[in-house]
Amino acid sequence: MLNSELLKEDGILIVSPKEALQASDFEQLAKSIDPYIEDNGSLNGLMIYTESFPGWDNFAGMVSHIKFVKNHHKYIKKIAAVTDSGIASVLPKIASHFVDAEIKQFDFTDKDEALSWLKES
Repeated sequence: MLNSELLKEDGILIVSPKEALQASDFEQLAKSIDPYIEDNGSLNGLMIYTESFPGWDNFAGMVSHIKFVKNHHKYIKKIAAVTDSGIASVLPKIASHFVDAEIKQFDFTDKDEALSWLKES
């Protein structure tokens, strides 16, 4: 399950994976943010807010995640990874090879700081 909240006034999407990710999670996410991107051109920021990454339910979930990133990364200016997951320390370095967005990692307890950073122009 992937919970999401779109802060329309700020152009920021907050996603919070709660359990293993499924293909349907990314289909629903695209349906909810694509109209916003179409109307506004991009998102100012994306916050991934999870204490630890729950992984994928199956291979289809992983493929759907990759397709979502491929189709949406060029419309996101900044990404804040707000997590205590071990992979978070290397995420910005790895992701910078695949996405255009500026990426920064924050501790799970620093959600407000991450949101402030996303709101900066």
